[in-house]
Amino acid sequence: MNILWWHWLVLGLVLIGLELVVPSFTIIWFGLGAILVSIFLAIYPTFSLPLQILTWSVASIVFTFVWFRFFNPRTSKTFSGSAKGTVLGETGLVIRGAEPYTKGTVKFQLPLLGADEWPCMADEPLEIGDRVKVVNVEGHVMKVTKLKKGES
Repeated sequence: MNILWWHWLVLGLVLIGLELVVPSFTIIWFGLGAILVSIFLAIYPTFSLPLQILTWSVASIVFTFVWFRFFNPRTSKTFSGSAKGTVLGETGLVIRGAEPYTKGTVKFQLPLLGADEWPCMADEPLEIGDRVKVVNVEGHVMKVTKLKKGES
């Protein structure tokens, strides 16, 4: 049986379509590898079958590796067990005020422990726009104190 370029194209489209049914985000790269082989075979019709299979295998592996190594969107990492000492002394801005010992929300310029907004509590009332400093981390809540004018 002689495999034509459109056979590889159909295989690639089927594999990409299969990704919709089985969302593993790896089958798509094998489909793109098959489409790449169909392009090569359309340009070079004398491309031998062993070379086609080798090209498909290598292209699929390279696409998969590049995706998981460089472009994988799953960058969320757990920060459990992270030292709270890394956030103590950081300053933020209150974006939802709170009365003493109730939760408000503080926003930091750079993400702390994976998030730029955190629930916070203080011993004094917090108003929107107050600048605060982290003095402790209690579970998932930042314990903060209000900064005086000119203090950083």
